[in-house]
Amino acid sequence: MTVLAHLSDLHLDGTPESPERTRRAVNHLTGLPGTVDAVLITGDVADRGTLAEYHQAREALAPLYERYQVLLCPGNHDSRPEYREVLLGDCGTAPVNEVRDVADVRVLTCDSSIPGRSEGLLEPETLSWLDDALAAAPDRPSFVAFHHPPVTLGLPYTDRIGLREPDALAKILEHHVQVVAVLCGHAHTAAATSFAGRPLLCAPGIVSTALMPWEQDHDASWQTHSAPPALMFHRYEEGRLTSHVRAV
Repeated sequence: MTVLAHLSDLHLDGTPESPERTRRAVNHLTGLPGTVDAVLITGDVADRGTLAEYHQAREALAPLYERYQVLLCPGNHDSRPEYREVLLGDCGTAPVNEVRDVADVRVLTCDSSIPGRSEGLLEPETLSWLDDALAAAPDRPSFVAFHHPPVTLGLPYTDRIGLREPDALAKILEHHVQVVAVLCGHAHTAAATSFAGRPLLCAPGIVSTALMPWEQDHDASWQTHSAPPALMFHRYEEGRLTSHVRAV
């Protein structure tokens, strides 16, 4: 059995409010009487992508690193050079892609960010890397994770800045039957749908919760203090994936 805790959209911005919401999620996970196998954070770690924000993120997430594997990928609010410098300890501007073995599964985190843009794209080098990484372990159940959902979710504002050219990803997934699910963020609400014949699961937002069109009278409306931060747990065992949402 493998259990992944899935967070997204911390948007740490140097203010006291956003790290407090992140700490609530961190405290929930570090206070568990049991354990999870890894913590996945699918992007928008920072709000403006500054060095100061990533230092704030490193401090806020430090207790997680002491207990769990922590897997990260960038979102549209992140900036690769600063993200790499503070969170990965290296320099460069290449997409941030990583594969990690977690208990009985493999998690492949991909960089769907486009520098300076809000919408997402898995660049050719990322798609090539993903195809090769999946081909290297065809018998190991795998999760593919990135920030931007590759389908419309019914959130007009978010859907306008979703993943571009999703068919290129779908073609890769068609050739790799071991992919269990696609895990994303960006929506600021828990959402479950499908993509390329796999479950597509979006984690709720830590910093805020997006309202659906029938819950509001504006195109983009967010609940912050009135809605608690939330996360997901994904449980995988013997070919069955079950996901749970937990408000903290």
